[in-house]
Amino acid sequence: MSLLDRALDLAERGRGTTHPNPVVGAVVERDGEIVGEGWHERAGLPHAEIVALERAGGRARGATMYVTLEPCAHHGRTPPCADAVVAAGIARVVIGAADPDPRTDGRGIARLRDAGVEVEVVDDPRARRQNEAWRTWARSGRPFVTLKIAATLDGRVAIPGSRWVTGEESRRVVHELRAASDAVAVGMGTVRADRPALTARDVGAKRQPRRLAFGRGPLPEGVDLELVDAPLAEALGRLAAEDVQSLLLEGGPTLAAAFLREDLVDRLLLFVAPAVAGDGPGILAGPVGPVRMHDVSTSRHGDDVLLSAYVHEP
Repeated sequence: MSLLDRALDLAERGRGTTHPNPVVGAVVERDGEIVGEGWHERAGLPHAEIVALERAGGRARGATMYVTLEPCAHHGRTPPCADAVVAAGIARVVIGAADPDPRTDGRGIARLRDAGVEVEVVDDPRARRQNEAWRTWARSGRPFVTLKIAATLDGRVAIPGSRWVTGEESRRVVHELRAASDAVAVGMGTVRADRPALTARDVGAKRQPRRLAFGRGPLPEGVDLELVDAPLAEALGRLAAEDVQSLLLEGGPTLAAAFLREDLVDRLLLFVAPAVAGDGPGILAGPVGPVRMHDVSTSRHGDDVLLSAYVHEP
């Protein structure tokens, strides 16, 4: 395992507790030995670099730091990490990914280099994706949007006479996705047809996502969702201002097509069930136009196949 790999693993220890900050890990190495390491545990507490430097103490002078994200260069709840790295006498910094936050955005790297610190920016896709929601929120002022679709082999999103398209294993994955998301949304067609709860169930969720319905109201009686009645881009901007960094779309063909038309989908998750519906609504309502995707991967969940692909690089 490389020391950047170690830093990435450390960063994950802050998953679920650093919001609205990113997860970050750092390792300080000198003469082939790890002399300090740490991760960002919670917003308002010291960042990963500071924790690693404190543990390294005087051994940080002349050492190399491996950090998953560019050290910050601005005053927030804590002072700039780039200044602390320089003051500690670190000789070299290996950075997993640059920081897209406009308050840093290369300024941390410049601060280090101006002080004579050797800097290597790896631009590791794993480091970018580790904070994909935060990066989109910081850079674009909107949540990272994941579109989840469950479909049959003939591209239908419903099977006549059946409540479910996919199996139990796939449905559990969806509950895990909800638990990991800041918000989950459907369209009004899905609300009226299914009256979904959109809660994360039976997966040990530490918190429940905000549960949204996009479209014109009113909501049917007994439906406990937030109504979002605004143009999509405007609605996403409002959600971002309320610290919603990740949005999971579980809506039907109309909502999916609307988000794709406005280029507001960042990742697609397509669950394909081994069934032919023969009839029923398709994946998208109306034309969308070509959408190129990349970094495609597949996995099995019971009898279903999950296809994952990115529309935008985080």
